Amino acid sequence: MNSRVDAVARAVDSFFFAPARAAPLVALRIGLAAVLLAQAVQVAPLFHALYHHRGLLRGPLKDTFDSSHLPSLGELLASPYESQILAALAFVYVVALIGMLLGWRTRASAGVAWLLHFVFMRLAPATNYGADDFANIFLFYATVAPGGAFLSLDHRAGRTRDVSRATTRLAIRVMQIHLCVTYLFSGVEKASGEQWRDGEAIWRSLVSQGYELFDFTWLAHVPWLAAVAGWLVLVIEIGYAVFIWPACTRRLWVAAVAAMHAGIGVFMGLHVFAAVMIVLTVAMFGVSAEPAVTSSHRRDFLPAPAATSGTVTRGQGPPPRRTG
Repeated sequence: MNSRVDAVARAVDSFFFAPARAAPLVALRIGLAAVLLAQAVQVAPLFHALYHHRGLLRGPLKDTFDSSHLPSLGELLASPYESQILAALAFVYVVALIGMLLGWRTRASAGVAWLLHFVFMRLAPATNYGADDFANIFLFYATVAPGGAFLSLDHRAGRTRDVSRATTRLAIRVMQIHLCVTYLFSGVEKASGEQWRDGEAIWRSLVSQGYELFDFTWLAHVPWLAAVAGWLVLVIEIGYAVFIWPACTRRLWVAAVAAMHAGIGVFMGLHVFAAVMIVLTVAMFGVSAEPAVTSSHRRDFLPAPAATSGTVTRGQGPPPRRTG
């Protein structure tokens, strides 16, 4: 019994604390910063309309969508200088994302980007959806994770090192488990109703929810296709927490998740949401965190091959000659 307990304890310790490279965290930093910069460019023409207290959603109407847990930022910023304040915040936000992308003072840049991203979410709560929530959560993770270990200005300046650490493995595992729980709960919630099993949810998303970019009315003539698509979504999301871990199915599931979100981006126009979710899954499960085994490591940790007859090994003389 004790041996089994020890084996389980060693397996758990290895799963959470085996030294790991920061490659997934570097991919997350670069990918997430790039997507949010693209979103900022997309939002720029509507910036005043979305975030100013007297934009499309005027103050009292906008504040009704807000949570009562925090003071209304719309009211706090309502002043003769509100436009200048918003412009300054937007400038700092973009600079922080650029710093995060380039890996300059990576954690500080990620922290500033996370805080200002949250501020803008609070300023326009009616416009928030899954992309904003996930981006904000993983921006927070980026403030504590070593995402600037390499491919960064911090690494070039000698402020960071590409060293395998136990804390890096823990940070990666927390994010991986977060994604697994999210997809599992999302899939189970979808499966609890009939709309995803009979294809109605697919029909509504592509035809009657205001997302339609292409003419999918022909689905009315092949309703089984919408049902199959709905079941595929359920299998991918519920199976995420199981099949994303084994090496034999991981690539298939990463590709399936990426294809699912790419379809959402193309056919429903939710480009930012699709890009964010693809970045998260590809970074966390598509990029290896395992330390590279160099020749020196092999010499240190692998047993030397046994010498065979007639073979001269380095540092030894020729094999003894047979007599008699």
